[in-house]
Amino acid sequence: MIGRLNHVAIAVPDLAAASALYRGTLGAEISEPLDLPEHGVTTVFVTLPNTKLELLHPLGEGSPIAGFLTKNPAGGIHHLCYEVEDIAAARDRLVAEGARVLGDGEPRTGAHGKPVIFLHPKDFCGTLVELEQV
Repeated sequence: MIGRLNHVAIAVPDLAAASALYRGTLGAEISEPLDLPEHGVTTVFVTLPNTKLELLHPLGEGSPIAGFLTKNPAGGIHHLCYEVEDIAAARDRLVAEGARVLGDGEPRTGAHGKPVIFLHPKDFCGTLVELEQV
């Protein structure tokens, strides 16, 4: 069902500093920051030859990333994103298998402009999983 790894998301306390680290120190290609109010984050993508990294920073007081950074002040890996061909079919199959979809269970538009859902970390070895339709 799941396809390739789309990205690894890393929550960062300072988006400009993290971007500079990846751009300057590691020589990576970095996107411009993108605010995603629906998700409560500002995101920057780091392009790698085989996948992407997503640097996440809180946007607004209700941001889930703010809570993550309170518990992990230096930042850290937030979630893994896998590609699926049909997000509704993937969701329905996962729910039938007992997995929990976060939020209302309906796909929302993600940073790439495509439908995404998030799966409860307790159902996936302590890892928050994002599925993105490609």
